[in-house]
Amino acid sequence: MTAADRPLSVEELSVAYGERRAVDRLSFAVEPGEIYGLLGSNGAGKSSTIKAIVGLVRPVGGRITVFGLDNAIDPIRVKASTGYVPETSLLYEALTPREFLEFVASVRRLDPGTTTERVRAYATAFRLAGEFDEPIVALSNGTRQKVLLIAAFLHQPPLLVLDEPLNGLDPRSVRLVKEMLVRYVADGHRGVLFSTHTMEVAERLCHRVGILDRGVLRGEGTLEALRSRVAAGDATLEEIFLELTDEGDGVRAAVDSLGEP
Repeated sequence: MTAADRPLSVEELSVAYGERRAVDRLSFAVEPGEIYGLLGSNGAGKSSTIKAIVGLVRPVGGRITVFGLDNAIDPIRVKASTGYVPETSLLYEALTPREFLEFVASVRRLDPGTTTERVRAYATAFRLAGEFDEPIVALSNGTRQKVLLIAAFLHQPPLLVLDEPLNGLDPRSVRLVKEMLVRYVADGHRGVLFSTHTMEVAERLCHRVGILDRGVLRGEGTLEALRSRVAAGDATLEEIFLELTDEGDGVRAAVDSLGEP
């Protein structure tokens, strides 16, 4: 496989905010046809990693390539190849969902016919018809999240970078997004980077996962490969995560400290 075939390669990435290093020499890759889960507690460095990948923060070290394109050298082409859902909503609240998605389509240089067809299809799938022409400021958090997801999928990029994309979604929409992602990578060429701290979702959806703790990758691989690193051969991903991050004993101690309910 050449570098141009790999959706994402992160090599020795470091991100710092002043004296604090949020990501420390992190390396991983998303392979063609793969949903890769980046797992970690709050503050583990997931969002900093993703922001570096999409060009929102400048790394202090390392290299990131998307289908062989270096995002420090060719950021415009990298962004054109990437769909992004941020952890927190970034929307123009004075616009309606329709207006916002038409704006996104114009930035992505989609022709009007394609835009109309795709927007209609996604709005129907997410059941947004009744809210499609309401100002975004008046919409619920879950509805805003649906708009962000549609914006990421709209130009059908070969790489999707999703930071906690299921936040605020109802159960039907969660299932819809998971099915969409499975179908999205079924061509064997696209890739998805999926950041979450919900272990059950990662266990069911992701082909491989990387466990991030205080900016350092503590473990990586399939669920079966990660199980081989812990004592229990039938451990859940949650149990594996707690052991590899040395958090299991801390959780038990915290519960014990609370005393009887």
